[in-house]
Amino acid sequence: MATLCRPAVAVPEYVITQEETLDLARSIHADHPQLPLALRLIENTGVRKRHLVQSVEETLAHPGFEARNLRYEAEAKRRVPQVVREALEHARLTPQEIDLIVYVSCTGFMMPSLTAWLINSMGFRPETRQLPIAQLGCAAGGAAINRAHDFCTAYPNANVLIVACEFCSLCYQPTDLEIGTLLSNGLFGDAVAAAVVRGSGGTGVHLERNGSYLVPDTEEWIAYSVRSTGFHFLLDKRVPGTMEPLAPVLVQLAEQHKWNASELDFYIVHAGGPRILDDLCSHLKVDPECFRFSRATLTEYGNIASAVVFDALARYFDEGTAVDRATGLIAGFGPGITAEVALGRWTVPVKPQSFAKTLIRSSN
Repeated sequence: MATLCRPAVAVPEYVITQEETLDLARSIHADHPQLPLALRLIENTGVRKRHLVQSVEETLAHPGFEARNLRYEAEAKRRVPQVVREALEHARLTPQEIDLIVYVSCTGFMMPSLTAWLINSMGFRPETRQLPIAQLGCAAGGAAINRAHDFCTAYPNANVLIVACEFCSLCYQPTDLEIGTLLSNGLFGDAVAAAVVRGSGGTGVHLERNGSYLVPDTEEWIAYSVRSTGFHFLLDKRVPGTMEPLAPVLVQLAEQHKWNASELDFYIVHAGGPRILDDLCSHLKVDPECFRFSRATLTEYGNIASAVVFDALARYFDEGTAVDRATGLIAGFGPGITAEVALGRWTVPVKPQSFAKTLIRSSN
C-alpha cells in the first residue's frame, strides 16, 4: 500500500509583493506598447507575494547562464537538506530506509543530479536508486508521485523520497518582452518541497491509481528556448484554455476507478493560474472552495512549478479536516501539454492496541 506522507515545504527569505512587481514593470518597461495589458494580466493572477532565492536587485542583474547555474547548485545544496529531514520525520523514516530518490526541477541543471550529492552527504545507502526528472516542468510534481507509486507497486516494502527544487527567479530574462514572458515575471516563485511515499504504513494519501495524458500537438505551447543566456520561457496564449481537453481525462480516470470526479472529498491541483483553477471547477462541476489549497499556494507563493502539489497537499494536512478513507485527486499540468494524475484515499494506520480492542469488541 503506497502512502504519500505529509510534505515539507520551504520558501526563501527574499519577498516581492504584487505591488512591487507592478512598479518594476512600469519602470523597466515604460515604453512597452502592451504594458497596460501585461499589468492587467499580472493583477489578475491573484498572486499577493512571491519568495526569491536572491534579492530583486541581484535577480534583475542577470550575471549570465554560468553564474546563474552555479547559484542554483549552491542554493539547492543549502536549502534541500533541511526539507528532506523534515519529510523523513513526517514519514517516520531514516535515510537508510529510503530505496529511491526522485528529484524534480526545471530551473537549473546538475550532472550528476543532486540525488548523488544527497546520497553522499545525508546518509542514504549507496544502493539507493536515483530518478532525476528535469523536463516535465510544472507537471513533474505529479509525475514524481506517480513514479513513486509505480515503484512501490513493484516493490511493496520500498520507500521513496521525492524532492522538488524550483528556483524560477533564476530563469528571469530581462531581454524577453513577449506578453507571456512579462506575465510569467509576475507569476512564478521559488520553493523547495519534499515528501515520502511509503510502501507500507504511514498517514496520508493511499495512492490507488495514476495516469498520464499528453494533449496532441501542443508541445510548443510551454517550452524552453535554451540560449547562451540560459533558459528562456515560452508561453503560448492558448495555455489557459487547456482544461477543456484535460478535464475529461480526470473524469475518465476517476470513472475507471468507479469514482465520480465531481464528488471527491479533496482536490490537490497544480495552480498554474486562476484561469486554470476556474475552468477546472467549471468542467468538473465542483465548488471553487474545493480548490482552496491550490488557490492559497498561488496567492501566497505564486506558481512554484513542480512544488505546487506538495505545498497544496501540506495545506490539506495542516487544515486537519481529513477523515479516514476520504477520496481525492492529485493533478499536475505542464509542458507537452502533459497531465499527471493520481487518485487516492486518506489513510490512518490502525494502531496495534486499538486494533486489538476492535477484535475484542467484535468477539463480544
